[in-house]
Amino acid sequence: MKVLLAAELLKLRTTRTFVAVAAVAVATSMLIAGLTSLLSEPSEESVLTDVFTSDTSSLFILILAIVGISGEWRHRTITSSLLAAPDRLRFLAAKTLAFAAAGLILSLLISIAVAILGFALLSSRDLPVPEGAELAAQIGRNAIVAALLGGFGVGIGVLVRNQPVAIVGVLVLSFAVEPAVLGLVPDVGRFGPFVALPVGVQDVPAADVGFEDIRPLSPALATLALLGWLSASFAAGYALLRRRDLD
Repeated sequence: MKVLLAAELLKLRTTRTFVAVAAVAVATSMLIAGLTSLLSEPSEESVLTDVFTSDTSSLFILILAIVGISGEWRHRTITSSLLAAPDRLRFLAAKTLAFAAAGLILSLLISIAVAILGFALLSSRDLPVPEGAELAAQIGRNAIVAALLGGFGVGIGVLVRNQPVAIVGVLVLSFAVEPAVLGLVPDVGRFGPFVALPVGVQDVPAADVGFEDIRPLSPALATLALLGWLSASFAAGYALLRRRDLD
């Protein structure tokens, strides 16, 4: 398992797609944090979530995970991958852990960069900044979201191996369907994996994302619920992978 995981991490680090997606995640996160720090006046109570949840790595690692696993079929490398790792459960587990680890590391690096930028800009404007312990906890929550969505993306990519369909489907669910469900049936929508649960894990007030009427789950419960989505997609993906032809 260690060899498989190391191979998947090496594959991630050496692909141009990962570098490009990571660069976009860094750029968008820094832009959001910079503009928020310069153009708004967050209060002492809101500064933590207003500025220091600007990490966009969770969205990009989700897309990257879908691309990574569905690309095995798109580029017809799945046969050689499974010849090298015949145990399909271990193969899928290594993929899932690799993208979860990539999400975790990418989020930590981006959140630290955002923290440095945010502190510098807010301090220069004599605006409040969060305590060190609060900031560290927020960085940890950001990283948990990225790790879980990275693993979840692998499950989605196995279930929907048509890469464009999977990516477009996730974007539509994230930006249209789940927000609509949140607005219409908030008690159901708050269990959605793309908006409500990440908001809950990050402990962002619902009003900050435009949903004043919902009650997000606590960070601990939201983490467990998001882990449940990951586990369900992994189990369903493995069941399909086990009996699926490789072509």
